[in-house]
Order: sequence, then C-alpha cells, then structure tokens
Amino acid sequence: MTSSFSRRDVLRGGAAGGLGIVVAGSLEAIAGPAAARAAVRPAVGYGALVPDPAGLLALPPGFSYTIVAEAGVTTLDSGHPTPSDADGNGCFRSPTGSVIVNNHEIGGSEPFGVPPLPGLTYDPGARGGTTTIEVDGAGRRLREYVSVAGTHNNCAGGITPWGTWLTCEETEQRAGGRYLKDHGYVFEVDPHDQEQNLDPVALKFLGRYAHEAVAVDPYTHAIYLTEDAGNPNGLYFRWTPPAGFRGGKGALRALATRPDGDTAGSLEAMSCWLGDRHIGDLSEATTPGTRYKVRWVAVPDRDAKTVSVRKQFAPEQVTNSRKLEGAWWGDGGAYFVASYARRADGSANEHDGQVWFYDPRTESVTLKTIFGVNPDPDAEGGYDGPDNITVSPYGGVILAEDGEGLSHLVGITEQGKAYPLARNELNDSEFTGPTFSADGKILFANIQSPGYVFAITGPWGRPSNAQP
Repeated sequence: MTSSFSRRDVLRGGAAGGLGIVVAGSLEAIAGPAAARAAVRPAVGYGALVPDPAGLLALPPGFSYTIVAEAGVTTLDSGHPTPSDADGNGCFRSPTGSVIVNNHEIGGSEPFGVPPLPGLTYDPGARGGTTTIEVDGAGRRLREYVSVAGTHNNCAGGITPWGTWLTCEETEQRAGGRYLKDHGYVFEVDPHDQEQNLDPVALKFLGRYAHEAVAVDPYTHAIYLTEDAGNPNGLYFRWTPPAGFRGGKGALRALATRPDGDTAGSLEAMSCWLGDRHIGDLSEATTPGTRYKVRWVAVPDRDAKTVSVRKQFAPEQVTNSRKLEGAWWGDGGAYFVASYARRADGSANEHDGQVWFYDPRTESVTLKTIFGVNPDPDAEGGYDGPDNITVSPYGGVILAEDGEGLSHLVGITEQGKAYPLARNELNDSEFTGPTFSADGKILFANIQSPGYVFAITGPWGRPSNAQP
C-alpha cells in the first residue's frame, strides 16, 4: 500500500542490480519441504495475458472483468461520489451475491474523501474509512454506502471468523490541527448491518501504530498483525484474548468499551531465533524453507503515549522487517508479506518480496517465497513488491504487486511457481485488495489510483505449473 514509506518513493536509487528475478520455492505446508527449497521458473498459470482494448486490465484468455466501483464516478447511497484510493477488501456472502467492505487509504489531499456522515464518523478531521458494496452473483454492482468514516489512511485489514472486517489505520497520527483524536488503530466493520457500525470504536487493545493487515485464528481468536513502518523497521504482533473471551459479532466492541478495554488481552511482538542465535531482521533469510522459532515479547505501552511501539524494544529483543504488508489466515496459520528490503533502510539483505507463514502449533515462521531484486521492473516477466495477499481456493496464493514499473496480480502455485493473473494497462498504480467471493467464482481486486474496484471472472481451476 502507498504510505509515507512507499517503495515507489525509495527504490529508484536503492536497488542492487545483477541479482536477477527469482521466485523460489513456496507453500511448504501444501507442496512439501522439497518444493519449498527448490528454485523455480515462471509458470503458465492460466495463460499469457491478453491486452485489454479498453486499456484497463490485461487478463488470461477467457477471463473478463466488470467495473464494480470507480472513484468520483459511481455514487454512494448518500449521493456522494465513491471515495478515492481503494485498498484492502473483505468479501462476504449475501442473499443477493456478495458484500465487499472496501478500505479507502485516504490521508490528505485525495480528491474524494469518505463523507463524514452523522453517527458513522470517528473523527471528522480524518477523511478515510470504508464503504460497503453489494453485488449480485455475477459481480454486478447493486449499491454502495459508507460503513465507517473519519478514520485515517485505511490500508488493509482482515476477515474475522464471525464474518466481520477489521480495517486498519496505517498511521501514527496524533490529535492536533484538524485531527480531533489520535489515530493508528483497528476498527471492526459489520458488512451486513450499517447500524452496527454507528459510533465507531477504536480497538485500542490491538495497539496504536502503523497497522497494515491482520489475520485471525478461527480456533483461539488470537489476532496477528503487521506493521508497515521504518526507522526502525516494523514488527509482527500477536494479540491474545483475555480469559473467557468468546469471539462473535460485537464481542470486540464490547471488550474495547470495558473499563479495562484499552489493555484487554495481551499484545506481544515477535522475536525469531535460529537455535540460540537471535534473528534481528527477517531479511536475513534468503532461502525458501528457512524456519525460525518464535518467542513473543510483551509490548510495554501499546497505546504509544510517548514512544512508538516499535521503539520501545532494544534491537536484541524483537525481529524487525521492512514493509510488512498483507496478511491472510489459511492452511492452519497466518501468511504475511514483507514487500521488499534494502540495506540502505537497515535491512540485512536485499530482496523484492518475501511470503512468510506463521504456524501457531509449532510457534515458528517459515519463508515460503522470496523474490530476488528485479533489475528491470518495466519488462514483462518479473515481479517485485508484493503487498496484499489472499489464499486462492484453487491452490496457492495471489499477491497484489506494489513495486516499480509494471503492476500485476501475481499468482504463486502450490509448487511455488509464479504466474501473471492480471496486468494494470492504465498506469503504474498498485493493485490492492484481492479476495474471492465465497463461491470462488469472482476475484475482487482494485487499482488504487485513480480508484477502480473490479470483479474478475473466468475459467477458474488449478493453475498450470507448465513452463511458459
């Protein structure tokens, strides 16, 4: 996602050329450790992308798209235009088809803010939030309305096991000036009932920092969270519910509004170890299949009243990572993405993307996929800067690319091979928010700028691992 630490802002002078374009290994939990260790070449996937006469999305043969929402063009129920900067999406089954909760990563001068409607606005000084889009079974738009307003820089988020969306503020903005409240929190959004979103409540027990995305354990209701920050680089967190907590609609809000709600449960940061050696930064791992044991360290002041959360630890206490981005629960654990790393930003090694998997049963993280530094981002065939992630019902994962040059939706097969699923034909803006409908027939995804939400359909099936 675009932020004050955007990859597009810093890479042009920081890439180390000559390392080639490498996507190696992936998804050991599905394909086995041998596949995770093997270096691989690109796969066919669903076939070579076909240029789009309309100049928006190049897709494989037989695939097509529908524009579900367009910033400044389509209209909300309130009469306001669809807001700018579509980002993370959550998709839920509905009687008519699907309901999408769409984040809007609005921090300042974007042309179309989320309208601050009465009752739905957390802070009238902030212009971000979420809209809810109802579509039919074919992905055709039925209506769109504000679900939460007055939040700041809503980036990604995550789906809960009880069918709500957690939207994340990627900021550490404090109250002052036009902002009446502190920001940097997570908010819960009911996708089906707008009234349940009245009087938005910040889930302060999840901490105040530059939140990116979350993944929720459906069994323990622990919440895993990524932080997209620098100086120092961000952290990976776990929130453990207090004793007796039972997840469900309204449960997080009820917990947050208790007298002790700001500190309910425990918030901890990840610390990785290889034997008795502490791992200071996830970029130390360069080989798929690398596995670290995880210890968890309590956060001293989760509301960061005087010091940012990530600055409350000594370097030897926690494991940092540049650009921690997307997160998704699947295969019994939490996938999460590190978008890129450069030595100039404090990273140990350089790469153009990592996909990690946290296994709560073994308290370990495993590197599933790594992208080598891409020497020519404007050339087709290489990928860099993975961001949002979703687990595909057809095997493997799908990543939204937010790098330099060409921008793609990138699939990774169960055998760890990369293939292009879509290409932005309009501009070099990032893809965001890939997520499938409950029946697996529609992939919803966005181009952030100028702001499109798409419904992509086609001859879905297990993508081919054959060589192109």
